[in-house]
Amino acid sequence: MTVSGFTFNAFSENTYLLHDASGQCVVVDPGCYERAEQEALQAFVTAQGLQVVLLLNTHCHIDHVLGNKFILDTYQVPFLIHEADLSVLRAVPTYASNYGFPHYTPAEPTGFLTPEKPVRFGETELEVRFAPGHAPGHVVFYHAPTRTVIGGDVLFRSSIGRTDLPGGDYDTLIESIKSQLLTLPDDVTVYPGHGPATTIGAERKSNPFLR
Repeated sequence: MTVSGFTFNAFSENTYLLHDASGQCVVVDPGCYERAEQEALQAFVTAQGLQVVLLLNTHCHIDHVLGNKFILDTYQVPFLIHEADLSVLRAVPTYASNYGFPHYTPAEPTGFLTPEKPVRFGETELEVRFAPGHAPGHVVFYHAPTRTVIGGDVLFRSSIGRTDLPGGDYDTLIESIKSQLLTLPDDVTVYPGHGPATTIGAERKSNPFLR
């Protein structure tokens, strides 16, 4: 599996395209709001000859969902989140304009993610790990063969996700990191929702929040 990343919107949010040798592609957390951002993502898909087959949200804070409707309108694919984040998603229209996104258009999921059901596309299977604390329905996606985690806003390089937003809880987040991420091998790469990639080993060794 290959991970291709884009950084979008005023929050510098990381959007990821996951694709494999089959040519099938999954979009995770599309933050593309401006037309130029949407066109950049679409141009990459076209240039790489990819077939978008699924839209996933690790969680549903505004910066991670701005492009949901664009992806659904463009590619007509299923859209999955964890059910515990449905209220978070539905709250976005009530404050989008306050954050400078007056043209945000909401989109409803077509189904829900659960840890019991892996996400499959092409030749790839992703393990769904429930990791609340930053958001009540936050999940991360683990691909064991390539030692890769798509981590959303749970764990960052030398930091962790904020817990002062509605539904956030510090103790819950720390427990999620310890049980769902630090149980993985040290050489696993974590692709976070903001900032550069890191590894489980690096964060286990030096992350000040995990000492």
